[in-house]
Amino acid sequence: MTNEELNLSEQQQIRREKLENLKNMGRNPFEVLKYDVTHHSNDILENFEELDGKDVSIAGRIMTFRDMGKASFCHIQDRNGQIQIYTKMDEIGEEEYKIFKTFDLGDIVGVKGFAFRTKRGEISVHVKEMKLLCKSLQPLPEKFHGLKDPDLRYRQRYLDLIVNPEVKETFIKRTKIISGIRRFLDDRGYLEVETPILSTIASGAAARPFQTRSNALDIDLYLRIATELYLKRLIVGGFEKVYDMGKNFRNEGIDIRHNPEFTMIELYEAYTDYHGMMELMENMVATVCMEVNGTTKVMYQGTEIDFTPPWNRVTMKEAVKQYAGVDFDEIKTDEEAQELARKLKLEDELKKKIKDCTKGDIMNAAFEAYAEKHLIQPTFLMDYPVEVSPLTKKKNDDPTMTERFEAFVFGRELGNAYSELNDPIDQRERFVQQAREKELGDDEAYAFDEDFINSLEVGMPPTGGLGIGIDRIIMFLTDSYSIRDVILFPTMKPIV
Repeated sequence: MTNEELNLSEQQQIRREKLENLKNMGRNPFEVLKYDVTHHSNDILENFEELDGKDVSIAGRIMTFRDMGKASFCHIQDRNGQIQIYTKMDEIGEEEYKIFKTFDLGDIVGVKGFAFRTKRGEISVHVKEMKLLCKSLQPLPEKFHGLKDPDLRYRQRYLDLIVNPEVKETFIKRTKIISGIRRFLDDRGYLEVETPILSTIASGAAARPFQTRSNALDIDLYLRIATELYLKRLIVGGFEKVYDMGKNFRNEGIDIRHNPEFTMIELYEAYTDYHGMMELMENMVATVCMEVNGTTKVMYQGTEIDFTPPWNRVTMKEAVKQYAGVDFDEIKTDEEAQELARKLKLEDELKKKIKDCTKGDIMNAAFEAYAEKHLIQPTFLMDYPVEVSPLTKKKNDDPTMTERFEAFVFGRELGNAYSELNDPIDQRERFVQQAREKELGDDEAYAFDEDFINSLEVGMPPTGGLGIGIDRIIMFLTDSYSIRDVILFPTMKPIV
């Protein structure tokens, strides 16, 4: 295609003309080539006393270019940072130097030379040989303004990583956080397993699934919304500590805390309960925070968050009483709770009409409306109504409540855990109730899973289970405002 057909800018046309000139000279910057790199930028900067005057071979992208006539200074950027290179015509020859001066910002070069310190004291590489390894046909964002538009940053993450070093650091830290979580669990005897992403039933969480179809089987399938029911089957099968860290998919809204595709860890341990999961979670997050930040305290959006164990513990009833001024122990009937819901204006928090709601539904809605936003420091919110916890054991002293907690930080849910329900008769009844909820319009109600009921009938030991949104942990440990800031390629609507 011609430049006119490609609708190229003047800069893009100039770069393509330079490429053609290089090819005409027999210098194709896209040829098959292996380039031996002996050092990276930080190796030279941190070990200069040992490398001063010694040969090094580096490669990276040209980020700055300062022409001094018969000599030039550039900064090239590799995976670990930037370092200055000094190129002199007398050193590499007049023809090579002339070609070098046609290079553009963004071009990727290989440099062989020796480490030295300039008269101004900057550690640099004195170039003895240079090779163009890749020609950049797109100009980089203008350095003084950079790449600031969030939409463009998320769509063209490759540019974001090149021109915004702090973004690269966030994703390096993301990898360290995920590795730290795995190491923490592996050291405690947990076995990492893999569970299906495609399933005939979307269950294990209250969420709307993505639907697809298998041509070979001629059946509808769903992308998983949770790994819970598969992991519990493994507990039944005799594994006592298991976890699965991977992608879940929920066909719901997109905002600063939600992306349709996100990373989740779920873990299950036999012979423990939700108190055991609290201790595990607070120690895991604190340990990983210390590993990546050197402290268990972080600044998040201007607020100091202290992940040091033990975290606060409060029941839902206590939180609602404190922040909504309502004592649900004094509410005796669903009708009383429904009247209260109207007074508290909870219609938006409820997933069905007030007249169809129970006391438990309304207590949960009151928490979400009045208390949730106040849980800034790490807090375990304990003991949820049975209506909103269909996979959780009931409390021995109050069958209307369950042994469930959610972990909150900065008013946001970070994790969800249960003393897992292992009574197959009770579980069947709750799945039936969830089917009724779906009929009443709750399209996030749990689906009935007959095989899971069958596994419980085989027998599952007392078990504690925990699910944590990995992206949300990373947001807090990297002071990232939006979930899109910690997902390399967030889900976005294409530009038409």
